[in-house]
Amino acid sequence: MNKIEKCQELVKEIYDQFDASHDFQHIERVLMNARAIMETEEQANREVIELAVLLHDVSDPKYTKDKSNEEKILRALNLTPEEELHIKEVIASVSFSGGNEMPTTTIEAKIVQDADRLDALGAVGIARTFAFGGAKGRPLYDDAEEIRMDMSEKEYHSKSTASVTHFYEKLFLLKDLMKTAKGKALAQGRHQFMVEFIDQLKSERDGQI
Repeated sequence: MNKIEKCQELVKEIYDQFDASHDFQHIERVLMNARAIMETEEQANREVIELAVLLHDVSDPKYTKDKSNEEKILRALNLTPEEELHIKEVIASVSFSGGNEMPTTTIEAKIVQDADRLDALGAVGIARTFAFGGAKGRPLYDDAEEIRMDMSEKEYHSKSTASVTHFYEKLFLLKDLMKTAKGKALAQGRHQFMVEFIDQLKSERDGQI
């Protein structure tokens, strides 16, 4: 069993405890996105990227206060200190954090961040948004809710907004934050699909049948 296979085995039982927005299927899709981007980025370290993808949500504070999952699995993979540090740096750069993301200083970080963000866009992104909102008991939409921009990380995580609000506070911003050429290209169509979906949703809920 190689490191990727071992890591998959170790993380799956963790992700299987999360709701459908961040389950192991999410990880599998992000892996596919990362592999598609890697086809155009020949200098990227494939093992670092795939391990970072597999691990990037195991200690997500939305689901667990136990920060040790990532550390335990990394130790079990018998990586060099340099490899472990690189993977940790990539993982740390993935989070949106209200627009307060860490700089992506390596091609591996750019690829993993783009791959994860692609899964927040398009049809899957829409499904994940409402799956998460449903799991957290959030309303579909709230017209009275103020759209927050230029937030601190603390402000971003401080309020449980309606699912549609999340499109304006994060999802519609992602296409302009993609780092790789392939990621940017893939994001365009998915972004437009979301815009059309929100327009259609507004028409239907406003009785424009």
